[in-house]
Amino acid sequence: MTVDDTGSGRGDPAPDGTDPGDDPLALRLEQLILGAERRYTPFQAARSAGVSMELASRFWRAMGFADIGQAKALTEADVLALRRLAGLVEAGLLSEAMAVQVARSTGQTSARLAEWQIDSFLEGLTEPPEPGMTRTEVTYPLIELLLPELEEFLVYVWRRQLAAATGRVVQAADDQEMVDRRLAVGFADLVGFTRLTRRLEEEELGELVEAFETTAADLVAARGGRLIKTLGDEVLYAADDAGVAAEIALRLIETMSGDATMPELRVGIAFGTVTTRMGDVFGTTVNLASRLTSIAPRDAVLVDSAFAEELVRTGEAPASEAEAAERAVAAEKQGEEPPMYRFALQPMWQRPVRGMGVVEPWLLTRRDGTRA
Repeated sequence: MTVDDTGSGRGDPAPDGTDPGDDPLALRLEQLILGAERRYTPFQAARSAGVSMELASRFWRAMGFADIGQAKALTEADVLALRRLAGLVEAGLLSEAMAVQVARSTGQTSARLAEWQIDSFLEGLTEPPEPGMTRTEVTYPLIELLLPELEEFLVYVWRRQLAAATGRVVQAADDQEMVDRRLAVGFADLVGFTRLTRRLEEEELGELVEAFETTAADLVAARGGRLIKTLGDEVLYAADDAGVAAEIALRLIETMSGDATMPELRVGIAFGTVTTRMGDVFGTTVNLASRLTSIAPRDAVLVDSAFAEELVRTGEAPASEAEAAERAVAAEKQGEEPPMYRFALQPMWQRPVRGMGVVEPWLLTRRDGTRA
């Protein structure tokens, strides 16, 4: 669309690709949320920010905003964002490539958050409270009240997460460990999810996925792991400590198996070097964890040999039941307490795994069936 003669920008698409047209409420909501009126074309915004149009376009696309030609749809906030990113590059604090990566990671994360808030949170809250009232009559005042509170809460959570991530970085042994780290990586996968998609109604399926993701996220966080991402029927998490990863896996199995509405679950865990980028994890260790999940028995946890060795090294599990018995006898003879193990490991048959060659998986269980 083109800018109208008044220069108001009404009818022009926004950078996110939406087109409010002549809907006065949509335009009022946009102005309320952005805190400013549409004022600039992309070229004017780039010039006001003191950056090239090429760099401005790279930043906007990285943030997930659509190309809008030269529609007058940008605000003072857009100019300020460009100026800040360009300023970090000019000051030497970030390279241009890193600034683009910051824009991309922030855009992707906040886009998903905004979609979730609208689809799940605001969708329910904007139901007309009284017969005869339209949704439009409650949307504007509701967002007006919620916006500052949600903004403050978002900044609080971001600062907390940033503090935790910074703490992990400064504790790394060297610069290389900050990028390529040894982590335990776990996948948890709902069994038979494809069949469920054909049998359940959309709303029921959505509720099941939300319950699974919420339960998994709570368990991972409570036990000291980090939720990397959720993929509907699958959850990817990581932990610095093998014992933490093992506890999370078994808790997931125990919790899900105790819920009659939930499908069976299988979990695969691998331990080794992991490359981290933009909050995600990559590498052979991640791929191996995924493959172990695909061959794990229902309601069971399979781990790789490196993970099993790490549990043995840290005293979380015995190398074998025979060794555990020997140590218990030796401790009893010396009048000492026998070693207490949290987990048990049972070697499984070696098998070829696609893309991984031959692997030796281990079945992870609680020691003597005890529960931590």
